[in-house]
Amino acid sequence: MKLLFSTLFLGLSFVAVAQNKISGTISNKQNQAMQGVTISLPEIHKETISDEKGNYYFTNLPSGNIKIVFSYIGFATQTIEINLNGKEHKLDVILEETIHQMEDVIFSTPFNKLQSQNVMKVEHQSMKALQQKGTATLMEGLATIPGVSQVSTGTSIGKPVIRGLSGNRVLVYSQGVRLENQQFGEEHGLGLNDAGIESVEVIKGPASLLYGSDAIGGVLYFNPEKFAAPHSVNANFIQKVFSNTNGINSNLGVKTSGDSWKFLARGSYSTHADYKIPTGNRVTNTRFNESDFKTAIGYLTTKFNSTFRYNFNKLDIGIPETGIAEQTSTKQTEFPKQAVFANIISLNNIIFFNNSKLDADLGFISNDRSEFVNSNVANLHMKLTTFNYNVKYYLPKIGKIETIFGTQGMHQTNKNSGQEFLIPDATTTDFGVFGTANYEWKKNVIQAGLRLDNRNITTTEHGTNGDEGYFAAIDRKFQSFNSSLGLKSSLKENIILRLNLATGFRAPNLAELTSNGVHEGSNRYEIGNADLQNEQNFQTDLNLEYRIPHFELFLNVFYNHINNYIFIAPNGTQINGFDAFNYTQANANLYGGEAGIHFHPHPLDWLHVTSNFESVTGKKQNGDNLPLIPAMKWNNAVKTEFKSGKYLKDSFAILNMDYFFDQNNAGFFETKTSNYFLLNLGFGGTITYKKMAFDVNLNANNLLDKTYISHLSRLKNDGIPNIGRTFILAINITI
Repeated sequence: MKLLFSTLFLGLSFVAVAQNKISGTISNKQNQAMQGVTISLPEIHKETISDEKGNYYFTNLPSGNIKIVFSYIGFATQTIEINLNGKEHKLDVILEETIHQMEDVIFSTPFNKLQSQNVMKVEHQSMKALQQKGTATLMEGLATIPGVSQVSTGTSIGKPVIRGLSGNRVLVYSQGVRLENQQFGEEHGLGLNDAGIESVEVIKGPASLLYGSDAIGGVLYFNPEKFAAPHSVNANFIQKVFSNTNGINSNLGVKTSGDSWKFLARGSYSTHADYKIPTGNRVTNTRFNESDFKTAIGYLTTKFNSTFRYNFNKLDIGIPETGIAEQTSTKQTEFPKQAVFANIISLNNIIFFNNSKLDADLGFISNDRSEFVNSNVANLHMKLTTFNYNVKYYLPKIGKIETIFGTQGMHQTNKNSGQEFLIPDATTTDFGVFGTANYEWKKNVIQAGLRLDNRNITTTEHGTNGDEGYFAAIDRKFQSFNSSLGLKSSLKENIILRLNLATGFRAPNLAELTSNGVHEGSNRYEIGNADLQNEQNFQTDLNLEYRIPHFELFLNVFYNHINNYIFIAPNGTQINGFDAFNYTQANANLYGGEAGIHFHPHPLDWLHVTSNFESVTGKKQNGDNLPLIPAMKWNNAVKTEFKSGKYLKDSFAILNMDYFFDQNNAGFFETKTSNYFLLNLGFGGTITYKKMAFDVNLNANNLLDKTYISHLSRLKNDGIPNIGRTFILAINITI
């Protein structure tokens, strides 16, 4: 550990001997200067915009190879890599027009390339685009991405589902570190606020090669808010109101940057009453309150880049148990309820060498969770503390081959101090090593990698043998070897093929290994199995993209075989009046995919028509259906975009139509779900008057006030519908 910390902070001893500078001019093919082009250096979190003459410049840059990304709407994104050696570099760029949307650098994959250069298809969505859909929570916004769904308990608790896999099978990264927040619990939500998040990337498939255990189903990778452009100060205030829940969300942020130092801070507060269903009744105790604060400090020299980030999140969540009961608009939660205090601290250090670099992330996460049943004395109180690290060394290029070697690990402790224990006191230690290589020629890419992981779980004995709440001490070791192979190829000028073969694994979690008691959320007596083995999977993923001017088509299909899939099943007995359930294992298969089109007719450049279809089927080896498999979904949207107007600029209007099919392939403990249709409407833009400018969004979700129940709603068993019609108004004022 001492050696690790010494390596991470070695860069502080470097002294700049020369200053690297980059400057240039950006123009189009008609030799016209382009203003407003975004020029970013993603590796060091630096960004600027070209002026009215198309000029840009950067100073105080690190030596060695560095990527520069030029992007502008309506033009093809360019990535150029140059070697900085203590001199001033002149780099002029000519951008080419394209009808496609500009690309973003993908950070969740190892080589941080544009999507068109990746062997793996990654869904990238900006928070601005998700917020334009007018969702109340971050998880609701994520569920609009093809292949992503949520297991929800009202509007306050949502857990991600990627292609039918959820819980510990989906890994979440925030601020560059692995987020640990006791995600195994049925009543435990995502635990993140969208304030201070720039974008999200979704890996739909096993990502154990990059992230280790628990990434068997995929990864949600949240990119934090960017710093301000060099030599600038920015501040903004966002206010949202929600008609259905009488909710409000207030968000204030400020950021500034110089040549070497960068700083930002953002605070957010949300409060919501019980949500209203189409009959006009409210679902009792679905109210919640959330406070969130994020801050970051960055420092850059010619040899070293460091970024420190901190996030504090406080949640006060009502747990609905009585259904449609007392009707009130209060936002004060009643019993039962949860109180969650989370702290995320991360430190990213990059040391630049002449032709290589060392990239290291340190993370500390503290998640303090209490559950109150009928008094302010916590029945359940768990505190999870996690330290994790991720160190990668980028070797010098050998021809067109890029190579990374790395190590990742985690040390985690769980402590109980409440009257009841859901899981025992425990310690979990992870250690993994991996290597991956990327070879690119012409418009083709091959990427391959290997990884070895070890996990050790030890628990402390608690209670009296034979009684409810007794936990025997366990000491288990889990090991897994995984590999991946991916190909991206341009079959023709307009056709891109991606084929990925990958293995993944997940070690059983503490609840699956040790449970012994009544789980209030599911109203059953759960019994763990200390002999459970790793879940191990093999997935094949095929992606085809066809692009011609004004038309795009994509097709993603996958087949995922999982050995030793862990699930819970009744054993035919009762304990203390509750049906008893045991955790067990069987092989399982999941298959399906997503398909869609984007039509951008000429000369109606302001019009976009999209249509997406997604489907997943999950079966155990005996033919039984897996639980929590989302229904098939067909989304259609018509969007208009206008750049300029007298008082309204960058305006948009979107009509969104979602059709959810019948879900007749219900799991053993589930009921079937009927089809339903939802209509959403939104519009907005930037209002300008004299020197004032502010962004406005107005959304109407479930516009027809449709009564429906999502298949993945945990309130479905009580016949409680999802939220009815709601209007959302958001105003973003730049100060």
